[in-house]
Amino acid sequence: MMNITRKNKMKADAGKAYRDSLRKNLEHRLEVARSQGDQKLVQQLEQEAAYLHLK
Repeated sequence: MMNITRKNKMKADAGKAYRDSLRKNLEHRLEVARSQGDQKLVQQLEQEAAYLHLK
């Protein structure tokens, strides 16, 4: 049986990997929106980042 500390560390690591993936995906989407000059989408993505506490 896995001890609680190791299990909690695994959960924390998975959570960090998930948030890192979200952040990377959002940054890419922002880069594309900016390169296309889509200010409305840029604003929406920035709001999404703020809502998810990624900025």
